[in-house]
Amino acid sequence: MINIAYAMGTGGGGAGQGAGGFSSLIPIVLMFVIFYFLLIRPQQKKTKDHREMINRLNKGDRIITSGGLHGRITAVSDTTMTVEIADKVRVKIARGNVAQILQSSSQSQEPKKKKS
Repeated sequence: MINIAYAMGTGGGGAGQGAGGFSSLIPIVLMFVIFYFLLIRPQQKKTKDHREMINRLNKGDRIITSGGLHGRITAVSDTTMTVEIADKVRVKIARGNVAQILQSSSQSQEPKKKKS
């Protein structure tokens, strides 16, 4: 009777090994897909939007730096820009440190509508 129990147990173990290897790979693939859509893809989109915003910077734009300084751009070069943070107080910062554009120079130059 003991011999029959051992014989039944060894027959199913060999077939389960091959299927178990592939089924253990499925959760890892699913985790990678979830990480891609929840973490990697949104971060790439945010980086692309920030790069486009930095490329649109012009003289006269009102900005906020990543350090929290508010100011108006007075000069722009390839890697740096000069920002006026108070009357006759100008600082030079790297273009990548701009966190947000408050008011674009093209918005401020639009003519105001007169009330009739």
